[in-house]
Amino acid sequence: MRKKERHELIKQIISEHPIRNQNELMDYLQQLHVSATQATISRDIRDLRIVKTIDDSGKPRFEIFQEPQIPTEDDDIKRLIRMTNEVIVKVDTVQFMTIVNTLPDNAHLLASVLDDLSSEMIVATMASFDTIIIISRTPEDAQQVTAFFQNPTNTTIFLQN
Repeated sequence: MRKKERHELIKQIISEHPIRNQNELMDYLQQLHVSATQATISRDIRDLRIVKTIDDSGKPRFEIFQEPQIPTEDDDIKRLIRMTNEVIVKVDTVQFMTIVNTLPDNAHLLASVLDDLSSEMIVATMASFDTIIIISRTPEDAQQVTAFFQNPTNTTIFLQN
């Protein structure tokens, strides 16, 4: 069997069965009439970037390593909209500041998402347990930030950079 075919078979075995070590993987391959040495399987594991993780039952299991995806600005905006709908209790504007009250222990998470988006209308955020103070340059900017939180589908304040 060619290396590429063996790799595809190994991926399939790992996705369908809780493989806990190389010996188990070799056993499955032998059941499918594929013979390979321990050194070959070790190279395959390295080439396929197979890692050992812990499954739901607390036991080790082989998995194909997945590169973490770098969030895009769209992902951040979607996350902000979702969080806005789920955790915001109240929004108010005081001059050039927007005061956002959240469910307990959510303010710092929401402030972090806002900071990642880097809107020109938001100079800084300060978060406590359940309150965020969003500082804007002008009262008009603060009004637009407040308007976003009142209607989170209007994301134009994050697209003006």
